Amino acid sequence: MEERLPSSSWPTLRQLQFLAALDAHGSFVRAAEAVGVTQPTLSAGVKELEAVLGVTLVERSRSGAVLTAAGREACDRAAGALAQVEDLVRAVRQAGAPLQGTFRLGAIPTIAPFLLPRALKLLRARFPRLHLVLREDVSARLVEGLRARTLDAALIALPYEASGIETEAIADDEFLLVCPKDHKLAKKTALAPGDLEGEDVLLLEDGHCLRDHALQVCKLPQSRAAAEVGATSLHTLVQMVAGGMGVTLLPKLAADGGVARGAAVETRRFQRPMMGRSIGIAWRAGGARAEEAKLIARTLRA
Repeated sequence: MEERLPSSSWPTLRQLQFLAALDAHGSFVRAAEAVGVTQPTLSAGVKELEAVLGVTLVERSRSGAVLTAAGREACDRAAGALAQVEDLVRAVRQAGAPLQGTFRLGAIPTIAPFLLPRALKLLRARFPRLHLVLREDVSARLVEGLRARTLDAALIALPYEASGIETEAIADDEFLLVCPKDHKLAKKTALAPGDLEGEDVLLLEDGHCLRDHALQVCKLPQSRAAAEVGATSLHTLVQMVAGGMGVTLLPKLAADGGVARGAAVETRRFQRPMMGRSIGIAWRAGGARAEEAKLIARTLRA
């Protein structure tokens, strides 16, 4: 059985925090500013950590600070330890009352501008001590943030499968057809997905899950991306349609949010509502804030 080290030889959390900040900023001055201490205090803390561990962790020079191999090993392990301590603090605080303090919430671009204004108003009224920190990004990077514990939850489009991530649906989101005002489909009385056959269907660029959902619901191959033209936002898609470049599918959430308002386009529902995606909350499985993520989902669903 491996002998346990005496607690006197353990580094402190503060020392580990100093090392992590030094790695992130590459400078004793900037690292000290980031953790709210003076440069001499941070430098002394790192030296104390080196004394405790018995190795050199940082190579110091006029140009900055670089971690040694031992320093890199210590920093990588410190990141996990600090994250676990952060989870501990949050879990204990939340045991008394949920959704207090800072909660880091991500949202994909096709949801954020249309749902967040209403969601923020509701959550602030229901949980006045909650401070939301928001981040907008594509689904893959939001999921990376959940795994890295830089996000607590994320509003994404479902279905979305990712190992170690759990999700809960909030609402279904219908897909609508957007076409130029003089397009033949603008006058069709009973619109069906099959009517898109042979049309130039404009989609968001690769990396946006809305693209994948649109291709799937219309049963279009990946190559049907209208001359491989991809937009970076729904507003751009609508303007491309208004310019006669093709047609597109628009989530009803975005249409209700006015994304096509004022554009020279027609927005049409399909005869049978085309439910292209669900809006949901995602969180890290087993994370300290999983129950709070579920509470946000229940609140927004209501």
